[in-house]
Amino acid sequence: MTGHLTSLGEFRLVRRLESAWAWRLRGPVPGAGRPHRAAIAGQPGPAALVGQDETGPGRSVSHTKTGGALTRMLGDVTEQATTASAARCRDTATLAAGRAAAASGVQIRGLTEIPDLQQVFELYGQIWHPDPTNPPITTEFLRALSHAGNYVAGAYRDGEMVGACVGFFAEPTGQAMHSHVAGVVASMRGRNVGFALKVHQRAWALDRGISAITWTFDPLVCRNAYFNLAKLAGRPHSYLPDFYGKMNDQINGDDDSDRLLVEWRLADPAVERACAGRHALADAAALRADGVTVALDADDGGMPVIAGPRGPKGDTLLIRVPPDIEAMRLEAGPHARAWRAALRQVLGGLLAAGAEVTGFDRAGWYVVRKPRP
Repeated sequence: MTGHLTSLGEFRLVRRLESAWAWRLRGPVPGAGRPHRAAIAGQPGPAALVGQDETGPGRSVSHTKTGGALTRMLGDVTEQATTASAARCRDTATLAAGRAAAASGVQIRGLTEIPDLQQVFELYGQIWHPDPTNPPITTEFLRALSHAGNYVAGAYRDGEMVGACVGFFAEPTGQAMHSHVAGVVASMRGRNVGFALKVHQRAWALDRGISAITWTFDPLVCRNAYFNLAKLAGRPHSYLPDFYGKMNDQINGDDDSDRLLVEWRLADPAVERACAGRHALADAAALRADGVTVALDADDGGMPVIAGPRGPKGDTLLIRVPPDIEAMRLEAGPHARAWRAALRQVLGGLLAAGAEVTGFDRAGWYVVRKPRP
């Protein structure tokens, strides 16, 4: 039997079904004066005689028939349990979304009208200051996405839009969504508005039967890595070198647009805990004290240093990123490009070889589990 039973009552119901059908299969108890009856809870009509088919007396009940019926009944129970589990997940996600929005002091709603979508376009322009020929997304495309039933939402404080998030359905059809762009104005940074938007997106997706959301982020941006991996419990799926090509905006500069592709498994208990505010935090200092190998570090001048093999202890590696790569791009472009190349070599190489990112320390450390030989 597959699936999960979500309550003691469901477990007991399965046990009663198993007992009843086992009684039918083994036939009358030796020495009994009359055949026993096996009653199944919820079955209409009189209970069937053991050893007799309900269609008439004198017909033996084959193990194949009863086994098939048992499989169907247990399958129904499993389906009901899975449905109940999905409903509970949706309910808790909706509650978490409401609490996250209230905690950040915003109201979040879906957007469909052109004036609202134009506000999203303008908001993203304020955040990224893009090349005019290459905006993050256009009002017309937002309109098309929203009209087709995709996710376009805005966060409002005192009637003013302060954040927005956009996503669209993806493969596998009916199960996945890709979150394309999300942003919050600088004046609201640190107030968990981005967190509230993502938790709202999760609830919206679960309500539509979606089980996973993917998105990309720049692995050099320390605060984004912390947000995506620690606060949301997303897990990097792969390293994508220069994914968007040159973006030429104020945030990315002329750097290559390397990205980590993150997968967010919406019903994962770790994700559910994260959305409820219970974050799994990595402790790089403790790991270093335990002798964990540092695969990428910084020298005294802030330049990247790729460590050679030093007899690593255990299966864990630490990979460092600078505290503020965006400022470094503006002030020391060659340093920023050196970090891009080093991270691509170390983190990108490890992920390509099958390693797994298991966490991120806010001080600027990826925690990576090495691939098994």
